[in-house]
Amino acid sequence: MEVTSARPRRVRPARANATGECAVVCVDSRKVAAVCAAAPDDAAIGRVAERFSALSDPTRVRILHALCRAELCVCDLSKVARRSMPATSQQLQLLRRLGLVKFRMDGRLAYYSLADPWVREALETALDGGGTR
Repeated sequence: MEVTSARPRRVRPARANATGECAVVCVDSRKVAAVCAAAPDDAAIGRVAERFSALSDPTRVRILHALCRAELCVCDLSKVARRSMPATSQQLQLLRRLGLVKFRMDGRLAYYSLADPWVREALETALDGGGTR
């Protein structure tokens, strides 16, 4: 495989590459440097990955979707999530640790709501299929 690092140039592959890989290696050093300079630090990347991981579990998605609609207590959320109260509480703890939900006590009931408008936007975009409906 040919490797270059000077100015990028277009190289026509001999045949179409169905794997989605480059037929040659041609690095545009200026673009790579600019993208790397603008990249967030590793800690920020980790936080973003953690936040998105919250959407990787169907129970958490049900909980977050419900909280997009209303503030709910753990009892209500356990019915929405179709899980036991302890299992729902465990998921809520994780979501709280990630800063996605917050709670308030009303007597002996814990009411949860979204802590960040980003959650609603991300969830609606994901459920919408990114506008590809």
